[in-house]
Amino acid sequence: MKKRQCLTAQACPLARGGEDALIRVWDLNFAYGAVPVLEAVNLEIGAGEFLGIVGPNAGGKSTLLKLILGLLEPQSGRIRVLGHPPAAASRLIGYVPQYPSFPRDFPITVEQAVLLARIGGIQGPLPTKGQRADQSRGTANRDPLPGWFAGLRPGGYSGADRAAARQALAEVEAEDLARRRIGSLSGGQLQRVLLARALAGEPRILILDEPTANIDQRLEGDIFDLLRRLNQRLTILVVSHDIGFISSYVGRVACVNRTLICHRTDAIDGQIIRDLYGESVRMVAHRH
Repeated sequence: MKKRQCLTAQACPLARGGEDALIRVWDLNFAYGAVPVLEAVNLEIGAGEFLGIVGPNAGGKSTLLKLILGLLEPQSGRIRVLGHPPAAASRLIGYVPQYPSFPRDFPITVEQAVLLARIGGIQGPLPTKGQRADQSRGTANRDPLPGWFAGLRPGGYSGADRAAARQALAEVEAEDLARRRIGSLSGGQLQRVLLARALAGEPRILILDEPTANIDQRLEGDIFDLLRRLNQRLTILVVSHDIGFISSYVGRVACVNRTLICHRTDAIDGQIIRDLYGESVRMVAHRH
């Protein structure tokens, strides 16, 4: 059965042109085997934007994030992040996955978890035109040992690494958790720690995949209030199922259901939601 589309397929350019775009996607197509997931996706995301990405389950939201992160390669089309292929720019993207990438009972403290973002060191500038990305990374690494060994051996982290981790924890108001074991945290506390881990890498772009899926509504508001503050210095992309909630925070909403359409938040209405999800979804107005 063909998926319902969010209105009709069209480009999703910046309102002011494309000169300030940090992320550009052109004519993107992706499939898992013979199953198409994304078709003819065009998107521009500007410096300082707070973009919400919404859509039904299996509509392609997480796949789009993985393509922007360089974890997947498109079948056709192009993606540029900060003017480079995604893999070359990945160190300047902070990523908060929907689920932790380590078991909750793993014997690691909060500070150690945040320091994982510093494995291999903060590297030099992006490669210039004509310079291979792997060459730039090879000359910029501060430690010749492979990432895990360099980071986890005694003394493997520098003073700058530890300062960055402490600053990230302070920014998400979780510095008092530094010595706690990851397994002892509540859902809301863990989400702040995962966000701190993303920030410790000193990114220019922050990408979050349903960051409030497993926490209650009050904590959801706290997390998005924090993201609003971070948006003063970071470009942010956030995937969410709650279009009504995020519309009071983000500047634009990208509807993804195989194709992609953008809307200004003041243009979101019941018809758009029905076109996207195929049914009425309760809209909740939030005032901040």
